[in-house]
Amino acid sequence: MSRFPSRPWTPREPPLKRNGKIRAREVRVLDEDKKALGVMSLSDALRLAQQKGLDLVEIAATAVPPVCRIVDYGKFRYEQAKNEKHSQKAGDKLKEIQLSAVIDPHDFQTKVAHAIEFLSADIKVRVKLRFKGRQKAHKEFGFEVVNRFVQALAAYGQADSPPKMLGDRDLNAFLTPLPREKRAKLASVSESAVSKAKVTQPQNPDAANGTATT
Repeated sequence: MSRFPSRPWTPREPPLKRNGKIRAREVRVLDEDKKALGVMSLSDALRLAQQKGLDLVEIAATAVPPVCRIVDYGKFRYEQAKNEKHSQKAGDKLKEIQLSAVIDPHDFQTKVAHAIEFLSADIKVRVKLRFKGRQKAHKEFGFEVVNRFVQALAAYGQADSPPKMLGDRDLNAFLTPLPREKRAKLASVSESAVSKAKVTQPQNPDAANGTATT
């Protein structure tokens, strides 16, 4: 028996093709500043990269024609690895905020403020709203609350997709922090973001049936 715990095997992504290993006859070329240079023959693209003392790297092999970028390959791989590491760290962090279809305006503001703190700390936020009792017959109230919550956080994060039901009880949305350079400043904007959120309490979905949930 091994003395050390085995590590799960994860397949490595194949390295990007570059220079003479690119097989396409024509490629769409971006320069080192990501400026589009148009479609050209592979030989012309290679010649252009060589004139700049750089490499031609295939960054989108499945595109038609494939997309290549003229870069310093060593620096390109370094930046790519750094971005992947940052994404993995951000992906490991997740906080959940629970809402209600009949949430109190003050509670709504408090939860918006908490979400702003998480997003400003590069932490993803899961918004969860659980329908109880007869609320399941009026899910539109829950969708309205979650959409309003997402809109109140637009300066700090964006939803990965529209709110979705998980089963027949739970409404979920995931918010990813905006890049720091595009994100509002926490100290100067958080209060105004909360105050501008429309926090009028929605009609009680149970009251729509003239019945109270027990």
